[in-house]
Amino acid sequence: MDENELFDAMQNHNAVVSTLGPREVFKPRSMLHDSALATTRAMNRSGVKRLVILSAAAHFPGIPNRIASFIMRNHMRDSLAMEEIVQGSGLDWTITRPPRLTQQEYATYRSREGAAPKMGFTLARKAVAAFMLDAIEQKRHFHKIVGIAK
Repeated sequence: MDENELFDAMQNHNAVVSTLGPREVFKPRSMLHDSALATTRAMNRSGVKRLVILSAAAHFPGIPNRIASFIMRNHMRDSLAMEEIVQGSGLDWTITRPPRLTQQEYATYRSREGAAPKMGFTLARKAVAAFMLDAIEQKRHFHKIVGIAK
């Protein structure tokens, strides 16, 4: 969360991928907000414009997401604050919203701009990584919130 350390680390790079998340989703924290602030400031200083960042599918509308948002309300508040910072940063951002993450061994995914893919309840962490790298390499989903799922 140190802007100057992030600035130094970003030198000679083309993009930033952030997959931060709390270890305990039930405790009030501002880690995602604070790290987004430091990251976007460092990116603007360094000239790195491309940011792909991890959020949560529970922000999409729907009864199951409302329940998850209520149960994890502290984490949801923090991740929404992060999303607001990213959206107002002036960067070429993509916000990635996966469902519950698993340790499975596949890298395929379905994506949908502005909504969660239908019947997508889980996704392998490897598939999240594949989506994020694809978004950068294929120059897709600029200024978009993208739902991804299995």
